[in-house]
Amino acid sequence: MAEEAGMFMVHQTIGSVLCCKCGIPMQPNAANMCVKCLRSEVDITEGLKKNAILVHCPECDTYLDPPSTRIRAQLESRELLAFCLKKLKLKPAGVNLVNAEFIWTEPHSKRIKLRVRVQKEVLNGAILEQAYVVEYVQQEHMCDSCTRVQANPDQWVAAVQLRQHVAHRRTFFYLEQLILKHDAAVRAIKIKQMDHGIDFFFGNRSHGVKFVEFVGKVAPVRSRSDKQLVSHDTKSNNYNYKYTFSVEISPICREDLICLPPRVAVSLGNLGPLVICTKVTNSIALLDPFTLRHCFLDADQYWRTPFKSLLTSRQLVEYIVFDVDFISPEVNIGGSRYALADAQVARVSDFGKNDTIFNIKTHLGHLLKPGDYALGYDLHAANSNDMELDKYKNLVIPEVILVKKSYEEKRQRKRGKPRSWKLKSLNMEVDETTRGRGDQEKSNSEYEQFLRDLEENPELRFNMSLYRNKEYQPSEMASMTDGEDMPSIPLEELLADLEITDAEDEDGDMRA
Repeated sequence: MAEEAGMFMVHQTIGSVLCCKCGIPMQPNAANMCVKCLRSEVDITEGLKKNAILVHCPECDTYLDPPSTRIRAQLESRELLAFCLKKLKLKPAGVNLVNAEFIWTEPHSKRIKLRVRVQKEVLNGAILEQAYVVEYVQQEHMCDSCTRVQANPDQWVAAVQLRQHVAHRRTFFYLEQLILKHDAAVRAIKIKQMDHGIDFFFGNRSHGVKFVEFVGKVAPVRSRSDKQLVSHDTKSNNYNYKYTFSVEISPICREDLICLPPRVAVSLGNLGPLVICTKVTNSIALLDPFTLRHCFLDADQYWRTPFKSLLTSRQLVEYIVFDVDFISPEVNIGGSRYALADAQVARVSDFGKNDTIFNIKTHLGHLLKPGDYALGYDLHAANSNDMELDKYKNLVIPEVILVKKSYEEKRQRKRGKPRSWKLKSLNMEVDETTRGRGDQEKSNSEYEQFLRDLEENPELRFNMSLYRNKEYQPSEMASMTDGEDMPSIPLEELLADLEITDAEDEDGDMRA
């Protein structure tokens, strides 16, 4: 502002002095020495670590942080940089860290180099900054858990026994995909498929506890644990145990028909008592198909008063729809759409035998139209021996309860053709002692039904990772003959399956 006003300003200049060592002109500082002379007189890196050893486990790819902590870090990652700098102990040495970066080394050299830049106050308050190189030698040494596994793969410390007492394995197919997506069983030593569930074996108790907590977040379960003494050192007073976690999943599955016990129905506001299970996560979603009332039953509420399904999805019967008359407009309940309607249906198996037609009320009015097929429970011909149902004296039982729309007729055209997507699976051993002759065909049929459920229900595949099938080749004839209403998975939801082979890895090293 003074210059704009035309006032005379004295320009400030910084004087220079001669270095007391070499005599060159320089800006004055507290030591009256230039940078080169100051570095020749004082080395701030003296006494700092310039070599260190990193103990690395090649099996689990972790580094040892003494005394017993294991740290998982990739090469040239932020985690590895922080771990390497921690070993230098710069703060106790009285220096301040300015910058640190990796220096490229051959991956097979077992050497990691860092360029570290530090600052320190020297000679009457002058601050000197200097860079130096630290070399880390990577020593390969397996951790205790990996050593135990290599010595004896069956020597586990914690076992999680996952069980569900139902006649199918659809729940475990769903859990398998959730475990794969979240890497929940990445620490498992061995995975074994049993008759009514899966066994997971871990080398550490904490890994088993963490896995049980994960299952409790995705399914309504109850668990109990036990331990068995393996060995005892009387001198050091050390005990070695084997821990077993028994986890039971609720037998209630999606699309099951349930008759609620009177006590549960009253606690839920006189819901039902005949309800359909629409979704199972860590809670059970129940829907009254005649009033569209719904509620959620968490694991604690269910196991306080457990109950079983009246009819399961294996007892679904196919019907054909003759007429649909809406009762109420379409509503959105819990993220799903429903509409009450009166419908006329008949069993597909009755064609050519009788003219039995059922007039029913359904919650699928927004999906069904005359000529469609639907799957439902035939309560007219069902012989149910349920104690909870007998407790309701004046209950009017409907003849048919529809559950979902059927696409079986349209699927016949695509039978034998590969899908455009695929799923990954866990590396499981199969218990051959409990495996019967027809179990493989039954398992294949249940897995095919699980894949169909994924195609029909976008909400079910929301938490899964689906991959593109490289063997799939779409054809124009197939797209013309397939029905437009046929449910399918859009390509936007599919992930590219990345497979790295040893040959590709070697080619990448050659190009690098």
